[in-house]
Amino acid sequence: MEQIITIVCIALNVLGLVFYTGGTVGIIRFPDFYARLHAAGKLDSLGALMMLAGCAIYELQHFNLATALTALKLMLIIVFVFLASPTATHAIVDAGLASRYDFWSKRKVTSAPADDLTQEEH
Repeated sequence: MEQIITIVCIALNVLGLVFYTGGTVGIIRFPDFYARLHAAGKLDSLGALMMLAGCAIYELQHFNLATALTALKLMLIIVFVFLASPTATHAIVDAGLASRYDFWSKRKVTSAPADDLTQEEH
């Protein structure tokens, strides 16, 4: 039974690492501020849930008062993360909107083409 619990805990931790990695790739690869925050907010919260749940289950493997309190503290951290992460993400997006960060658009032109400038000069 202990081996099954250990395998489940390892699987949860690896899955949490996959979600953290996905969030990191999203932060690096997504085109604008808002999409990056979306990846960070969603995937980091889910990664934290998986990893902390795996640690809590592992602590409960040898059940006594000390391990039960440790698992309870880990579950409280999960609750705190799920309360704080969306709130922080919302506050950062609100600050981005107040600062008037532009949304990404495929049609956005950063500079005029060279052909247009030469035709206007002639």
